Amino acid sequence: MSTPNGFPQHSRVCLTRSMEGGAVQDLQAKKAGKAARKEAGGDGAPPKLGTPISETFKLPEDLKANIKIKSITPRPPRKPRLERAASLDEKSWRKWRRFRTSQESLTDPNETSSSNGSLQEASPSPPSRGRASPCNPCGQQESLHSSPDALEASPGGKSRGGASDLGKRASEISSAFGGLLRGKGFAAGKPRLSQIMPARPLPPMELNVASHSLRTANRIDSDCLDYRHYSQHKFGRVSSSLSDSRLQGNGTLCDSCSTDSMKSTFSVLTPIRAKDVRSRSYLEGSLLASGALMGAEELSRYFPNRSMGIFVATWNMQGQKELPVNLDDFLLPTDPDFAQDMYVIGVQEGCPDRREWEIRLQETLGPHYVLLHSAAHGVLYMSVFIRRDLIWFCSEVEYATVTTRIVSQIKTKGALGISFTFFGTSFLFITSHFTSGDSKVNERKLDYNKTIQALTLPKNVPDTNPYRSSSSDVTTRFDEVFWFGDFNFRLNKDRETVDSILNQNPNTDVSKLLVYDQLTSEMSRGSIFKGFQEADIHFRPSYKFDIGKDSYDTTSKQRTPSYTDRVVFRSRYKDDIQAVKYSSCPVIKTSDHRPVFALFRVKVRPGRDKWDH
Repeated sequence: MSTPNGFPQHSRVCLTRSMEGGAVQDLQAKKAGKAARKEAGGDGAPPKLGTPISETFKLPEDLKANIKIKSITPRPPRKPRLERAASLDEKSWRKWRRFRTSQESLTDPNETSSSNGSLQEASPSPPSRGRASPCNPCGQQESLHSSPDALEASPGGKSRGGASDLGKRASEISSAFGGLLRGKGFAAGKPRLSQIMPARPLPPMELNVASHSLRTANRIDSDCLDYRHYSQHKFGRVSSSLSDSRLQGNGTLCDSCSTDSMKSTFSVLTPIRAKDVRSRSYLEGSLLASGALMGAEELSRYFPNRSMGIFVATWNMQGQKELPVNLDDFLLPTDPDFAQDMYVIGVQEGCPDRREWEIRLQETLGPHYVLLHSAAHGVLYMSVFIRRDLIWFCSEVEYATVTTRIVSQIKTKGALGISFTFFGTSFLFITSHFTSGDSKVNERKLDYNKTIQALTLPKNVPDTNPYRSSSSDVTTRFDEVFWFGDFNFRLNKDRETVDSILNQNPNTDVSKLLVYDQLTSEMSRGSIFKGFQEADIHFRPSYKFDIGKDSYDTTSKQRTPSYTDRVVFRSRYKDDIQAVKYSSCPVIKTSDHRPVFALFRVKVRPGRDKWDH
């Protein structure tokens, strides 16, 4: 009676392995292996072809009686297969893998075929002489199922393609015997390795393997959240330069990590789609046309309430070469929550190195701002900074100068004006240094009149409202005008009275001093700065201090503290300019003047991209 594998029923060998006989089995295995190799090898020559396997390997007598061994007919060798050269590590891995697969095949009763060189072609091994386990009456703890490739018990069975050389088959059978006798028998199921447990519990793994700092620093901007869906719909796939599809395809990284990031959140400008750029008509747009660069649609996009913030400052530097260590308190006061859209700084008696001064201004404002224009007239400097993304909406910048001194070799007194159009609103900024002296009010009024008549602006940029302009007054030819500088108007009061008012209380109401202010008196009469306004003054006089100290002039001249540094403004349209803050910067003490600045909210109107001359 044959089994499904083709072996006689009585040829199944029951093997036992016990803990007590382990050492004995190892010794017997070594002896049996040596004897088999000695008898098989003889004098070292390979066995002759056609020699029965029973003569090559001396099997135990009780096994010979129960096993019918069929002689193996050698076959011609197969053609060698051409394979690429493998490294030593790869060869050893293949050998180990082949042996592991053969072990699993030998222990699987359902498998009847194997690779040509597997151990499944080995003959059945002799039984182990250990004690049987009490739980198994026949002592069958580990059984070896031999493949019919090498042995065949049934008369009708045929030997299937074995090795071409008997020596190779003999070495495989010897290896099977040695492994079995060493206690590495094949259990009824597939061999299992013991589970390796870590020394301590592993930390929980998040679903998103990208680090938090990486996700924060490279997150997608809100303006670009729809770009992935847009690009997939338009191009069929996302460009590999934007994300690594291999990482996203296998679920290694999730959508919030850096592979999805289009750009850093620290960038100044938001991305603009090419179709939006193509749709704009920069040169032919009209006041209300869709797509006009200066039109109402674009203005509402940048300024929904159609008003912008402007910072205007003046400072007499007294020609000092040393610049303040920090300009933050001057340019970036803490009272407003946000920085302004435009910064205009005028300097009188500027430092010798004008370039160094402009670099310090740019360094303080940072990369969000660019220097729109700078001009100089002797030691009068003016610098205009604007937000980087607003520079496109500015027209050509023009400037002009006026010298008020008769001897003009040293241009310390005079005026410098810069003008341009922003969207549809024209701006004029003038910084001046009028004649000094407590009693020279008329000279200062002459400086003013000469400036408004001689300042030739605008030059090429058209007037936004020529019907309300005057050829004799430059300030009437612009929508918004800011005039600032060292006007040198004094307080008509002696030093003792002024000091007594200032010493009453550091936070005293300075309106008592403004009663004696020359400029306030002249403006109320309309003799100077016609049509101009000034915000309410709530700061102490900006002149004259001891350098590096908070005390007013302690020299023998004992000059009276005065509000010489001022900022005034006018507009063509009522309520276009609203003063938000008007103050001085007492922490900068490198000059005998304190810087004075003002913050404004200015209404902006849409303009035309192209003007007809």
